Amino acid sequence: MTGILSDYRTLLETVDTWFNRCIESSGRHIQCRPGCSKCCRGLFDITLLDAFFLRQGFDQLPAELRQSIQVKARARLAELQRLWPDFAEPYTLNHMPDEKWTEMPEDDLTPCPLLGDDGRCLVYAYRPMTCRLHGLPNIDCSGESFSDEWCTLNFTGAEPLDMEALRWEFRQTFEAELGLFREFTASLLGAPCNELDTFIPLALLIDFERLSASY
Repeated sequence: MTGILSDYRTLLETVDTWFNRCIESSGRHIQCRPGCSKCCRGLFDITLLDAFFLRQGFDQLPAELRQSIQVKARARLAELQRLWPDFAEPYTLNHMPDEKWTEMPEDDLTPCPLLGDDGRCLVYAYRPMTCRLHGLPNIDCSGESFSDEWCTLNFTGAEPLDMEALRWEFRQTFEAELGLFREFTASLLGAPCNELDTFIPLALLIDFERLSASY
């Protein structure tokens, strides 16, 4: 498992390198900066690999801080269980109809429980893939679009979909991510999976040892 997590960290760092290069090349068009947390609201679904990696960072926080964060995470869980009465451990989403969890309210302004008072992520080095990609369109070097959305604070008066400097090897990156995810699930659950997701707050509540034993 250590090797898989190390390889995944390296992959995530390549995403950071792309994002930082985009900031350097786009100047005033990109407003994403440390402390900007406009996007860190609502519920983002992440892979179980991201959830496990996130927990590595969370478990390094001081105990008192972890407890206060988990109070917020349990509050989010309670909201989901009011919406979905049968939602229970291990808090994975893929057994439910897609329309339930892929169409969460876009106007949910609840801050991520891992967001510090200063607007910075408390586990920044361990944040999920989606957090690293958010804010910019994800257009492959080939022109294939994996996401044609971007933060409304960025590219005011500009058309980022036409900016060659923003393009990157997204297909190759996502294929590598899937390969590592399959290795991870094979190691954790005994069989490779192509998809198994949860929400960021729930990653802080999953009992991974129990999850492993239940499969």
